[in-house]
Amino acid sequence: MAKNSKLTYYIRTYSLLLCPKFLLRIIMRKRLKSIMSHKEREYLLSRVDYYNKLQDGAALPQDAPTLKMHTLKNKKSGSVYFFDSYEYTRYFPDPLRWLLKGGDVTTVPPHPTIVKSRPIMGDNANSVLMKLNKVRHFFFVKDSIPFEQKKDIILFRGDANGKPGRIAFFRKWFGHPKCDLIDTAKHSVNPAEWKGNGMSVKEHLNYRYIMALEGVDVASNLKWVMSSNSIAVMPRPTYETWFMEGKLIPNYHYIEIKPDYSDLLERIEYYNTHIDEAYEIIKHANEYTMQFRDKKREDLISMMVLAKYFDKTGQDIYQ
Repeated sequence: MAKNSKLTYYIRTYSLLLCPKFLLRIIMRKRLKSIMSHKEREYLLSRVDYYNKLQDGAALPQDAPTLKMHTLKNKKSGSVYFFDSYEYTRYFPDPLRWLLKGGDVTTVPPHPTIVKSRPIMGDNANSVLMKLNKVRHFFFVKDSIPFEQKKDIILFRGDANGKPGRIAFFRKWFGHPKCDLIDTAKHSVNPAEWKGNGMSVKEHLNYRYIMALEGVDVASNLKWVMSSNSIAVMPRPTYETWFMEGKLIPNYHYIEIKPDYSDLLERIEYYNTHIDEAYEIIKHANEYTMQFRDKKREDLISMMVLAKYFDKTGQDIYQ
């Protein structure tokens, strides 16, 4: 059991550069037209409206770059952000203007911008979510170990260097016999006793409770943990991505703990003595992840998000 292969990712994504643009325009028109009679039309539109909250009259700056300028040579935020966006921008006319901000985005841009992440609270309409850096963030697991057969230990492996929330968690719970915590940052300035090696996803699955702690933005392990027979444990999320973390229901999709982590053991003990409720959380979490596994549907939603972006910024996608 492993994470997504970057080699496979780059072989597939570089091939995207080869498809003729005129053919892509035909495909775009056909796919967007199919929405009108699509059996999941309401579901598709609800996802699109969640990711893209722009209203009519949304304005881009005059110097916003065109799609023609969106090339691998001109990438600014890493090739994964280029390829993950180009996979869908390539269907649209080159003169269309847009804004893309790569990386871990924790504030709302002043103009409509395509981003990987955004704050959940407040007016976040200018942050239009797309499925970016998916080679790292979007993979799911097959877990054959029943919850009751897993170790009754709270596990965390991850980079805690310079991440206040994770540092606070370590300060409170590092060294507790119920917690197995390691800061995996290579050049961490945190206490030496916190530091250690990482752990494979397969090794994680031996544990009942896996901490999903936000770092710069979202907890990157949340998606695969929710597809397993383990349970994600975390405070209510403050950032969201294509995974729609803002839609997750506490103690239904994950075990919620207080922002100061003070009730961690109390919450874990509750589910150790209410195993049936733990299995319900696992069931609901697994069901939630299923909606992201249909690539054909995910592709259509991504294209719809971009089509709405151009429409709400006053641009004609059929030019």
